[in-house]
Amino acid sequence: MVNSVYAGLPTTIFEVMSGLARDTGAINLGQGFPDTPGPEALRRKAAELVVDGWNQYPPMRGVPELRQAAAGHYRRFQGLDLDWETEVTVTSGATEALAASFLALIEPGDEVVLFQPLYDAYAPLIRRAGGVARLVRLTPPDWRIGREALAAAFTPRTRLVVFNNPLNPAGVVFPHEDLALLAEFCVVHDAIAICDEVWEQVVFDGRRHVPLMALPGMRERTVKIGSAGKMFALTGWKVGFVCAAPELTAAVAKAHQFLTFTTPPNLQAAVAWGLGNCDDWFEAMPRDLQRSRDRLAAGLRSEGFAVLDSGGTYFLNIDLAASGVDADDRTFCLRAVKEAGVAAIPVSTFYETDPVTSVVRLCFAKVDATLDAGVERLARARKLF
Repeated sequence: MVNSVYAGLPTTIFEVMSGLARDTGAINLGQGFPDTPGPEALRRKAAELVVDGWNQYPPMRGVPELRQAAAGHYRRFQGLDLDWETEVTVTSGATEALAASFLALIEPGDEVVLFQPLYDAYAPLIRRAGGVARLVRLTPPDWRIGREALAAAFTPRTRLVVFNNPLNPAGVVFPHEDLALLAEFCVVHDAIAICDEVWEQVVFDGRRHVPLMALPGMRERTVKIGSAGKMFALTGWKVGFVCAAPELTAAVAKAHQFLTFTTPPNLQAAVAWGLGNCDDWFEAMPRDLQRSRDRLAAGLRSEGFAVLDSGGTYFLNIDLAASGVDADDRTFCLRAVKEAGVAAIPVSTFYETDPVTSVVRLCFAKVDATLDAGVERLARARKLF
């Protein structure tokens, strides 16, 4: 017998759509990885460190230079004052950080507030840890958090809230009012916030990421999770950061030691170097992605699609109903990949209950030729309905 949490789970929509794209030769605007290879100097540093650096077990909580570099990065970019020795742990990617946080902080029966649409790993990991999901439904076009919805979700049994900002798949960067409202509920209910902030460097239009940890009352009750893979567009590197007050960090680190224990030392040392030497990347990367976002959005609008705003991440969304397409998102995406040669992701798959069924997610972290061909094929798909 397999574990009941995982027994009934389907193959992820990302694997389904990417598999169809491979089988049909379709353009893949579904899965969220960039066409470009990431900073060359950083990749060369990682290669150099494999040959000349340490390749045995590094410290369980991460090499000191990376923990120091992560604390320094968050001080410079977000104004956070973190003690690298007691408040920073390195994990093998952000998903491992999430798993360690849930395993460390959830007791059986604890309730966990989640926002839909949501990263598909959250709910299974929480349930495997013994938690009970309490779902808050967000809707387009603005995906805002409301007081009534929070009041319905938080109860005396609320232990955690999981907050993804910027939000994948919606591409929204939550305004300060929403952050303050969520912080208020966390404080009143004595809840811990698990903040999935992997897209923190990927924000546009002059925005600046504000971590929930920085709000009043949240410093001691927030677990902040970051991703070097997203920071440097090296999604396969799987180097994550957990930042939290000492008591929370100690608990998460104890779970981490029995998951992956540690992370490749050459990648840790390379990321440490990158955090201190790649400020030009942190300036250029979001600027270039914003240009790609605007190119895809303009092309889609010229073909009659209603495009929702995207303030961050690699993604923007189209509203099929507002575009005059008489089909749900899953039907549209399956026909688009099979008959028009372009893969996209139906946003309904990011909901567990009462899904929004008219929104399709597209990845714009692609070269211009791919984006332009994607627009042409999406226009072809639109004519199928």
